[in-house]
Amino acid sequence: MSKKTIILGASPNPERYSNKATIYLKNQGHESVPIGIRKGVIAGIEIQKGQPNEDEVDTITLYLNPTRQKDYYGYIFKINPKRIIFNPGTENPELIKMANEKGIETVVACTLVMLSVGDY
Repeated sequence: MSKKTIILGASPNPERYSNKATIYLKNQGHESVPIGIRKGVIAGIEIQKGQPNEDEVDTITLYLNPTRQKDYYGYIFKINPKRIIFNPGTENPELIKMANEKGIETVVACTLVMLSVGDY
């Protein structure tokens, strides 16, 4: 089952985990929406800037440190995903608490590992 996923903090740098996750998600048939601060393309998908309107989002996977996440709180709750994945280095107790209070599932895990073991 395809899960529309926003990759928040996407990078055109192929060495970055956000880049690898975008490719892996696409290869596994998930609709990927990379959002970052730099223009670029990942696996044929253009990186979007800002806070584009998206609907029916299953997952937001975070690749932003907690300080940078604050600028996206309103956006995240407007999108209202079913879950948020906090990848290593993005753990944010404040956002986890806020999301849980709104009924959004939070997972502290690595998206790449989740995909590789079939737990996505």
